[in-house]
Amino acid sequence: MTEAPLAPTSSSSNNNIPTENHTCTQEVPSHADTTTTTNATTSLNTLCSQLHHKIEAFLSENVQTETLRRVQAQTKISLAVIHQALDRYTLPELSFSYNGGKDCLVLLILYLSALHTHLPPPIPIPTTPPLVKKLQSIYIVPPHPFPEVERFVASSSQRYHLSLARHARESMKAAFADYLASEEGRCVKVIFVGTRRTDPHGGLLGFFDATDHGWPGFLRCHPVIDWHYGEIWAFLRHLEIPYCELYDRGYTSLGGTTDTHPNPVLKEGRGEEGEAFRPAYELKEDREERLGRDWR
Repeated sequence: MTEAPLAPTSSSSNNNIPTENHTCTQEVPSHADTTTTTNATTSLNTLCSQLHHKIEAFLSENVQTETLRRVQAQTKISLAVIHQALDRYTLPELSFSYNGGKDCLVLLILYLSALHTHLPPPIPIPTTPPLVKKLQSIYIVPPHPFPEVERFVASSSQRYHLSLARHARESMKAAFADYLASEEGRCVKVIFVGTRRTDPHGGLLGFFDATDHGWPGFLRCHPVIDWHYGEIWAFLRHLEIPYCELYDRGYTSLGGTTDTHPNPVLKEGRGEEGEAFRPAYELKEDREERLGRDWR
Protein backbone atom coordinates (compact mmCIF):
# COMPACT_ATOMS: atom_id res chain seq x y z
CA MET A 1 0.00 0.00 0.00
CA THR A 2 1.30 3.39 -0.81
CA GLU A 3 1.34 5.72 2.15
CA ALA A 4 -0.79 8.74 1.27
CA PRO A 5 1.59 11.70 1.57
CA LEU A 6 0.88 14.85 3.47
CA ALA A 7 0.76 18.18 1.70
CA PRO A 8 4.28 19.41 0.97
CA THR A 9 5.65 22.40 2.74
CA SER A 10 5.60 25.70 0.92
CA SER A 11 9.31 26.21 1.52
CA SER A 12 12.12 23.98 0.28
CA SER A 13 12.65 20.64 2.01
CA ASN A 14 14.88 20.62 5.05
CA ASN A 15 17.05 17.57 5.64
CA ASN A 16 18.43 18.84 8.96
CA ILE A 17 16.56 18.08 12.14
CA PRO A 18 15.80 21.15 14.24
CA THR A 19 17.01 21.07 17.81
CA GLU A 20 14.23 20.32 20.29
CA ASN A 21 13.90 20.63 24.02
CA HIS A 22 12.79 17.28 25.41
CA THR A 23 9.88 17.71 27.82
CA CYS A 24 7.98 14.45 27.32
CA THR A 25 9.87 11.55 28.80
CA GLN A 26 7.13 9.37 30.23
CA GLU A 27 6.58 5.82 29.00
CA VAL A 28 4.63 5.64 25.75
CA PRO A 29 1.00 4.87 26.71
CA SER A 30 -0.66 1.85 25.18
CA HIS A 31 -3.64 2.54 22.96
CA ALA A 32 -6.88 1.97 24.84
CA ASP A 33 -8.84 0.72 21.82
CA THR A 34 -6.32 -1.72 20.43
CA THR A 35 -7.66 -4.77 18.61
CA THR A 36 -4.53 -6.85 19.03
CA THR A 37 -2.71 -8.43 21.93
CA THR A 38 0.94 -8.25 22.84
CA ASN A 39 3.17 -10.78 21.09
CA ALA A 40 3.78 -13.22 23.92
CA THR A 41 6.66 -15.08 22.25
CA THR A 42 9.07 -12.28 21.29
CA SER A 43 9.73 -9.11 23.28
CA LEU A 44 10.27 -5.81 21.54
CA ASN A 45 13.96 -5.86 22.49
CA THR A 46 14.37 -9.34 21.08
CA LEU A 47 12.51 -8.47 17.89
CA CYS A 48 14.67 -5.39 17.31
CA SER A 49 17.81 -7.43 17.91
CA GLN A 50 16.69 -10.10 15.45
CA LEU A 51 15.87 -7.57 12.75
CA HIS A 52 19.10 -5.65 13.38
CA HIS A 53 21.17 -8.79 12.80
CA LYS A 54 19.07 -9.68 9.76
CA ILE A 55 19.66 -6.26 8.21
CA GLU A 56 23.36 -6.31 9.06
CA ALA A 57 23.69 -9.74 7.42
CA PHE A 58 21.96 -8.41 4.31
CA LEU A 59 24.26 -5.39 4.14
CA SER A 60 27.29 -7.71 4.37
CA GLU A 61 25.94 -10.08 1.75
CA ASN A 62 27.62 -10.35 -1.65
CA VAL A 63 24.39 -9.94 -3.57
CA GLN A 64 24.23 -10.97 -7.21
CA THR A 65 21.95 -8.37 -8.80
CA GLU A 66 22.29 -4.66 -9.41
CA THR A 67 18.84 -4.12 -7.88
CA LEU A 68 19.86 -5.67 -4.58
CA ARG A 69 23.08 -3.66 -4.57
CA ARG A 70 20.97 -0.51 -4.92
CA VAL A 71 18.75 -1.75 -2.08
CA GLN A 72 21.81 -2.17 0.13
CA ALA A 73 22.83 1.42 -0.59
CA GLN A 74 19.29 2.70 0.03
CA THR A 75 19.11 0.75 3.28
CA LYS A 76 22.26 2.40 4.62
CA ILE A 77 20.94 5.85 3.77
CA SER A 78 17.55 5.18 5.36
CA LEU A 79 19.10 3.80 8.54
CA ALA A 80 21.27 6.90 8.86
CA VAL A 81 18.17 9.12 8.62
CA ILE A 82 16.33 7.04 11.24
CA HIS A 83 19.32 7.18 13.57
CA GLN A 84 19.36 10.98 13.25
CA ALA A 85 15.79 11.12 14.49
CA LEU A 86 16.45 8.63 17.28
CA ASP A 87 19.50 10.59 18.42
CA ARG A 88 17.57 13.87 18.64
CA TYR A 89 14.20 12.77 20.01
CA THR A 90 12.94 10.52 22.77
CA LEU A 91 10.58 7.62 22.02
CA PRO A 92 7.51 9.46 23.39
CA GLU A 93 8.27 12.22 20.87
CA LEU A 94 8.34 9.78 17.95
CA SER A 95 5.45 8.07 16.23
CA PHE A 96 4.98 5.96 13.11
CA SER A 97 2.33 6.27 10.42
CA TYR A 98 1.33 2.72 9.55
CA ASN A 99 -1.28 1.37 7.18
CA GLY A 100 0.07 -2.07 6.34
CA GLY A 101 1.31 -1.02 2.90
CA LYS A 102 4.57 -2.10 1.30
CA ASP A 103 6.38 1.23 1.70
CA CYS A 104 5.69 1.80 5.38
CA LEU A 105 6.36 -1.91 5.98
CA VAL A 106 9.91 -1.52 4.66
CA LEU A 107 10.30 1.59 6.81
CA LEU A 108 8.97 -0.24 9.86
CA ILE A 109 11.50 -3.06 9.50
CA LEU A 110 14.32 -0.50 9.23
CA TYR A 111 12.96 1.47 12.19
CA LEU A 112 12.85 -1.63 14.38
CA SER A 113 16.36 -2.57 13.29
CA ALA A 114 17.68 0.89 14.20
CA LEU A 115 15.93 0.76 17.57
CA HIS A 116 18.18 -2.12 18.60
CA THR A 117 20.82 0.37 19.75
CA HIS A 118 18.35 2.89 21.22
CA LEU A 119 15.97 0.87 23.39
CA PRO A 120 16.72 0.54 27.12
CA PRO A 121 18.28 -2.85 27.81
CA PRO A 122 15.90 -5.45 29.26
CA ILE A 123 16.02 -5.73 33.03
CA PRO A 124 17.07 -9.28 34.00
CA ILE A 125 14.30 -9.72 36.56
CA PRO A 126 11.47 -12.03 35.40
CA THR A 127 8.78 -10.18 37.33
CA THR A 128 9.79 -6.73 36.06
CA PRO A 129 8.08 -5.60 32.84
CA PRO A 130 10.26 -4.05 30.10
CA LEU A 131 10.44 -0.28 30.02
CA VAL A 132 9.03 -0.15 26.49
CA LYS A 133 6.50 -2.76 25.42
CA LYS A 134 5.06 -1.20 22.29
CA LEU A 135 5.83 1.60 19.86
CA GLN A 136 3.30 4.35 19.38
CA SER A 137 1.86 4.61 15.91
CA ILE A 138 -1.15 5.88 14.02
CA TYR A 139 -3.33 4.15 11.44
CA ILE A 140 -5.47 6.54 9.39
CA VAL A 141 -8.26 4.23 8.26
CA PRO A 142 -9.28 4.85 4.64
CA PRO A 143 -12.94 4.97 3.60
CA HIS A 144 -14.16 1.45 2.80
CA PRO A 145 -11.00 -0.43 3.85
CA PHE A 146 -10.25 -3.85 2.42
CA PRO A 147 -10.86 -6.69 4.93
CA GLU A 148 -7.53 -8.17 3.85
CA VAL A 149 -5.76 -4.93 4.74
CA GLU A 150 -7.52 -4.71 8.09
CA ARG A 151 -6.45 -8.26 8.93
CA PHE A 152 -2.87 -7.58 7.92
CA VAL A 153 -2.71 -4.33 9.88
CA ALA A 154 -3.98 -6.16 12.98
CA SER A 155 -1.62 -9.14 12.66
CA SER A 156 1.47 -7.10 11.74
CA SER A 157 0.79 -4.58 14.52
CA GLN A 158 0.90 -7.46 16.95
CA ARG A 159 3.98 -9.01 15.35
CA TYR A 160 5.92 -5.75 15.39
CA HIS A 161 4.72 -4.44 18.78
CA LEU A 162 2.83 -1.38 17.60
CA SER A 163 0.45 0.47 19.86
CA LEU A 164 -1.76 1.50 16.98
CA ALA A 165 -4.13 4.43 17.38
CA ARG A 166 -6.88 4.10 14.75
CA HIS A 167 -8.36 7.31 13.39
CA ALA A 168 -11.09 7.36 10.73
CA ARG A 169 -11.95 10.93 9.76
CA GLU A 170 -13.07 12.80 6.67
CA SER A 171 -9.50 13.87 5.92
CA MET A 172 -5.92 13.03 6.81
CA LYS A 173 -5.51 16.51 8.25
CA ALA A 174 -8.38 15.97 10.69
CA ALA A 175 -7.11 12.52 11.64
CA PHE A 176 -3.65 13.83 12.53
CA ALA A 177 -5.18 16.72 14.46
CA ASP A 178 -7.24 14.28 16.53
CA TYR A 179 -4.22 12.08 17.13
CA LEU A 180 -1.93 14.88 18.28
CA ALA A 181 -4.61 16.18 20.65
CA SER A 182 -5.15 12.72 22.17
CA GLU A 183 -3.41 11.16 25.15
CA GLU A 184 -1.43 8.91 22.80
CA GLY A 185 -0.13 11.71 20.60
CA ARG A 186 0.19 14.71 22.87
CA CYS A 187 3.99 14.41 23.14
CA VAL A 188 4.64 13.55 19.49
CA LYS A 189 6.94 15.87 17.56
CA VAL A 190 8.07 13.59 14.72
CA ILE A 191 6.11 11.04 12.68
CA PHE A 192 7.85 8.55 10.41
CA VAL A 193 6.03 8.36 7.05
CA GLY A 194 6.62 5.88 4.22
CA THR A 195 6.22 8.37 1.40
CA ARG A 196 8.40 7.91 -1.71
CA ARG A 197 9.37 10.56 -4.23
CA THR A 198 7.16 9.09 -6.95
CA ASP A 199 4.07 9.40 -4.73
CA PRO A 200 1.63 12.29 -5.28
CA HIS A 201 3.14 15.41 -3.65
CA GLY A 202 6.37 13.50 -2.94
CA GLY A 203 8.59 15.12 -5.55
CA LEU A 204 9.80 18.06 -3.44
CA LEU A 205 10.07 16.32 -0.08
CA GLY A 206 13.32 15.71 1.79
CA PHE A 207 14.20 13.42 4.66
CA PHE A 208 12.67 15.86 7.17
CA ASP A 209 9.84 18.30 6.43
CA ALA A 210 7.60 20.33 8.69
CA THR A 211 3.91 20.19 7.85
CA ASP A 212 2.49 23.01 5.77
CA HIS A 213 0.55 25.97 7.10
CA GLY A 214 -2.91 24.92 8.22
CA TRP A 215 -1.86 21.37 9.06
CA PRO A 216 -1.28 20.03 12.57
CA GLY A 217 2.28 20.93 13.49
CA PHE A 218 4.84 18.12 13.51
CA LEU A 219 7.97 17.07 11.66
CA ARG A 220 7.59 14.39 9.01
CA CYS A 221 10.49 11.98 8.59
CA HIS A 222 10.75 10.26 5.18
CA PRO A 223 13.64 7.74 5.35
CA VAL A 224 12.54 5.81 2.21
CA ILE A 225 11.78 8.90 0.11
CA ASP A 226 14.28 7.95 -2.63
CA TRP A 227 13.45 4.26 -2.90
CA HIS A 228 12.03 3.01 -6.19
CA TYR A 229 9.10 0.62 -6.51
CA GLY A 230 11.28 -2.31 -7.54
CA GLU A 231 13.67 -1.71 -4.65
CA ILE A 232 10.81 -1.88 -2.15
CA TRP A 233 9.81 -5.29 -3.47
CA ALA A 234 13.39 -6.54 -3.70
CA PHE A 235 13.87 -5.71 0.00
CA LEU A 236 10.65 -7.40 1.14
CA ARG A 237 11.16 -10.54 -0.92
CA HIS A 238 14.89 -10.96 -0.30
CA LEU A 239 14.44 -10.60 3.46
CA GLU A 240 11.23 -12.69 3.36
CA ILE A 241 9.08 -10.09 5.10
CA PRO A 242 5.36 -11.06 5.19
CA TYR A 243 3.13 -8.59 3.35
CA CYS A 244 -0.57 -8.06 2.63
CA GLU A 245 -2.08 -10.80 0.47
CA LEU A 246 -3.70 -8.33 -1.95
CA TYR A 247 -0.31 -7.67 -3.51
CA ASP A 248 -0.25 -11.24 -4.80
CA ARG A 249 -3.54 -10.57 -6.62
CA GLY A 250 -2.21 -7.77 -8.78
CA TYR A 251 -2.89 -4.78 -6.52
CA THR A 252 0.09 -2.43 -6.55
CA SER A 253 -1.21 0.62 -4.64
CA LEU A 254 -3.91 0.18 -2.03
CA GLY A 255 -6.64 2.57 -0.94
CA GLY A 256 -10.23 1.50 -0.29
CA THR A 257 -12.51 -1.01 -1.95
CA THR A 258 -14.31 1.68 -3.96
CA ASP A 259 -11.25 3.26 -5.60
CA THR A 260 -8.66 0.49 -5.87
CA HIS A 261 -8.38 -2.30 -8.46
CA PRO A 262 -5.73 -4.76 -9.64
CA ASN A 263 -3.20 -3.06 -11.86
CA PRO A 264 -4.20 -3.54 -15.52
CA VAL A 265 -0.54 -3.82 -16.53
CA LEU A 266 -0.38 -7.11 -14.60
CA LYS A 267 -3.45 -8.64 -16.25
CA GLU A 268 -2.67 -12.02 -17.81
CA GLY A 269 -6.05 -13.29 -18.99
CA ARG A 270 -8.91 -15.05 -17.28
CA GLY A 271 -8.89 -17.78 -14.67
CA GLU A 272 -11.57 -19.93 -13.08
CA GLU A 273 -12.71 -17.02 -10.88
CA GLY A 274 -12.53 -14.28 -13.50
CA GLU A 275 -9.67 -12.04 -14.57
CA ALA A 276 -6.20 -13.16 -13.46
CA PHE A 277 -3.33 -10.85 -12.52
CA ARG A 278 0.35 -11.38 -11.84
CA PRO A 279 1.69 -10.36 -8.39
CA ALA A 280 2.62 -6.77 -7.62
CA TYR A 281 6.35 -7.48 -7.44
CA GLU A 282 6.40 -8.24 -11.18
CA LEU A 283 5.63 -4.62 -12.05
CA LYS A 284 8.77 -2.85 -13.27
CA GLU A 285 7.98 0.83 -13.78
CA ASP A 286 7.47 3.38 -11.01
CA ARG A 287 5.10 5.37 -13.20
CA GLU A 288 2.73 2.37 -13.55
CA GLU A 289 2.32 1.78 -9.81
CA ARG A 290 -0.98 3.67 -9.45
CA LEU A 291 -2.74 2.58 -12.63
CA GLY A 292 -5.13 0.56 -10.47
CA ARG A 293 -6.27 3.59 -8.48
CA ASP A 294 -9.22 5.90 -9.18
CA TRP A 295 -7.93 9.40 -8.39
CA ARG A 296 -10.51 12.12 -7.91
